Amino acid sequence: MSLIKLTIKGISYSQTQSGAYALVLSEMEGSRTLPIIIGAFEAQSIAIALEKEIRPPRPLTHDLFKTLSDRFSIEIKEVIIHKLVDGVFFSSLICERDGVEETIDTRTSDAIAIAVRFQAPIYTYENILDKAGVFLKIEDELGLNDPEEMQEISLDTDNLLEVGEDSSYSKLSISELNDELEKAVSNENYELAAKIRDEISKRS
Repeated sequence: MSLIKLTIKGISYSQTQSGAYALVLSEMEGSRTLPIIIGAFEAQSIAIALEKEIRPPRPLTHDLFKTLSDRFSIEIKEVIIHKLVDGVFFSSLICERDGVEETIDTRTSDAIAIAVRFQAPIYTYENILDKAGVFLKIEDELGLNDPEEMQEISLDTDNLLEVGEDSSYSKLSISELNDELEKAVSNENYELAAKIRDEISKRS
């Protein structure tokens, strides 16, 4: 069965599960999307890896995995989402070291967080894309029917990883915003850091 390459379209609050997020993948050569429910930590980890301008002061778990893999010459060749059972996705990391290839079972959210850091391709099978629409009917709720409504691998922090506290940064100067950004990163509040970063970008 042939593999279908996927790309990350975005991350949104899940409207079907409280406290969870929906990671939306899209086939490279087609219009179908694959929404996957993931936890808050994994959503944050993926978002940080995608947002190149934000660097955590300490490595996250997936960053540590990347460092260890690089140190011991382990290459992550690809991620394959190979099974869907009762709405749960099953994935594998395809790794290689010294010419020996190994397949490691992993949660899909972890696999994608790692794939982003290694710039490894993400694949799935045709039957997974067919089944996903049956088991995960969240596309309409997320408003993702039009692929153009979400930027390619970008995070709309006003609506996606929304900051818990209601505060506005529109009245702050660029210098003050940069100070707030530095504080947010130091406190490891990456959702807030992304929102401040977006406010700075709007003024550039």
